[in-house]
Amino acid sequence: MDTRTLGGTLKVSAMGFGCMGLSFGYGPAQSRADAVALIRAAYDMGITFFDTAEAYGQLNEEFVGEALAPVRDKVVIATKFGFRGGVPTDGMDSSSQRIRTVIENSLRNLRTDYVDLFYQHRVDPAVPMEDVAGTVKDLIAEGKVRHFGLSEAGAESIRRAHAVQPVAALQSEYSLWWRSPEAEILPLLEELGIGFVPFSPLGKGFLTGAITPDTQLAANDFRNVVPRFSAENRTANQVLVERIAAIASRLGVTNAQVALAWVMAQKPWIVPIPGTTKLARLQENAGAAAVVLTSSDLAEIGAVLADFDVQGERYPAALAANVGR
Repeated sequence: MDTRTLGGTLKVSAMGFGCMGLSFGYGPAQSRADAVALIRAAYDMGITFFDTAEAYGQLNEEFVGEALAPVRDKVVIATKFGFRGGVPTDGMDSSSQRIRTVIENSLRNLRTDYVDLFYQHRVDPAVPMEDVAGTVKDLIAEGKVRHFGLSEAGAESIRRAHAVQPVAALQSEYSLWWRSPEAEILPLLEELGIGFVPFSPLGKGFLTGAITPDTQLAANDFRNVVPRFSAENRTANQVLVERIAAIASRLGVTNAQVALAWVMAQKPWIVPIPGTTKLARLQENAGAAAVVLTSSDLAEIGAVLADFDVQGERYPAALAANVGR
């Protein structure tokens, strides 16, 4: 797999692997053996960039640490801090003491003595961004962290952080059905030389075509509270999936591969991190790195997007209040 560079110096595979769903957010956790095997399979496919977080639970970081310990010097591991006690529903906490607690726990869980990329998971309005960036800067000087990242941050926060400690990457949602970053964030990242790491590049699975209005999600699947995934909105949004499917069929690839190739085609410093719990899906996603969309293909996709209004918000109101700060 080809490589890309985040923030001018952090070289990663052109596509990463988002590990959240292995134990958090999308139903029951995978067994340790299955999760470790899937992460190792991703590495064998050429993926060298792996994303986890304190908020996904200790088990998630442990999966990553166990799977990648034998190849630690050949991979880039990203994790995140920013929630009180590591629990998103308990609110923010990016105090210096909390950041330091998180890094020590993460180093232990990940079986390593440094984290390649340490993100603030959400901006904490109670802690000045300069203080957050300053703490991470100190951790970099101490050798415990190599690069600083932000997640779902707004333009002002990005600028303030970058002035104290260069930000290597911003992680935010971006896909065929969520293009809001194009208006302000992508131009800012290009100006500052910051890489972009889109999560949910497959629309939380919807763009693959595997989710229909009749799909029954697990009781603890967070998509149950996402307005975009109501039965009514799934029905309306199915039209977009069908139009992408027609393009995929013409190209001889899958919906997922078109969606991922489109994201990667937007900028050379964009590295999506799709996640999955299935080996076949992992192979399919990795195959998207070899899909080259021509200018004609991109124009056709652009025309589809211009002609379709996605129905439903991407977050319920309580979660939406924590992004873009």
